Amino acid sequence: MSMLDDAADLNDDLVRLRHELHREPEIGLQLPRTQERVLAALDGLPLEITTGKRLSSVTGVLRGGRPGPTVLLRGDMDALPVAERTGVAYASTVEGVMHACGHDLHTTMLVGAARLLAARRAELAGDVVFMFQPGEEGLRGAEHMIDEGVLEASGERPVAAYGLHVASSLLPNGWFAARSGPMMAAADQLAVTVRGAGGHGAQPHLAKDPVPVACEMVLALQTFVTRNFDVFDPVVLTVGSFHAGTKENVIADTAEFGVTLRSFSEASHARIRDGVVGVVRGIAAAHGLAVETEFLMSYPVTVNDAAETGFAEATIGSLFGADRFVSLPNPLTSSEDFSLVLNQVPGALVFLGACPPDRDVSTAPFNHAAEAAFDDSVLTDGAALLASLAQGRLAGDSTVW
Repeated sequence: MSMLDDAADLNDDLVRLRHELHREPEIGLQLPRTQERVLAALDGLPLEITTGKRLSSVTGVLRGGRPGPTVLLRGDMDALPVAERTGVAYASTVEGVMHACGHDLHTTMLVGAARLLAARRAELAGDVVFMFQPGEEGLRGAEHMIDEGVLEASGERPVAAYGLHVASSLLPNGWFAARSGPMMAAADQLAVTVRGAGGHGAQPHLAKDPVPVACEMVLALQTFVTRNFDVFDPVVLTVGSFHAGTKENVIADTAEFGVTLRSFSEASHARIRDGVVGVVRGIAAAHGLAVETEFLMSYPVTVNDAAETGFAEATIGSLFGADRFVSLPNPLTSSEDFSLVLNQVPGALVFLGACPPDRDVSTAPFNHAAEAAFDDSVLTDGAALLASLAQGRLAGDSTVW
């Protein structure tokens, strides 16, 4: 039987697992219920299983029947602090937590790939590492797993790494998309606190008002971006939160705002981090106020290797037909901590459209929305693709190697 036929036979089990994960989502690095379900789903397979020390990760190693290199497949497992409004029968039962980014599908597809490859163990010319990762949503879970040895789990570093990411809109259901080079943006979250001295709103000259200084910073940051970065190597800076004061006639002691930074090259990523700190410090100093800055999260650019992306495209064409693959003209402005794996191992992150058929793909809520919904029908396709990428890469089924 073909990989797609075998994946179809797993459909009911995969849908059941995905619904179980969706009903009980967990956020962060500690996902005990999710880890338990993954371990149960892998039970009985010929895998060498290890779990994380600092996080609820699961790493499985499948030893092929013949010698060869190692390939890594990754699925992230964590949810988001979002109150679900999809109305699906298997909606989250955890208040204020939802699988709004489709990681429940990623986890399920990786379980499916493990089952498909375990059944083909004797044919594999090398080993496969299955990376079930918590903490993708801003907590650098991939970095924790790398520190704990996921890239050496088989005894040697992988020659390639692959991951899938579902999309609740933009892509038609069942279509795949990727590009070589920058695939997703680098992302930084910066917290800025301006410290002044409070006082009465009628006598601002006797206080050190942080609000106009913080406002000046917000405006200056926009000018800093437009006048320091090439429009063909873009940077996006957004101040998404601003908080100060309690009453209109009271000058506050502090003003705080939060910034998200997006960039598409490592050069711009480094410059924007240093530059914004310099801007806010300079403005604070000019007004005689203090300022504190803290980067809360930083992910590098997700860069797809050209050869591995070409191999993924060829594999998709072989499995599903060339018309199911779209080459993206531009990178996406969202970010991914799979970038931390791809910084060390050549590989590719591929998007998979999972918009339910009763929704318009051009207007459906996108990932992270409370209404974001993902269709179960893509589970077997995702599992089959991940398994085929590992099997084909180990077999050297491409002229690029």
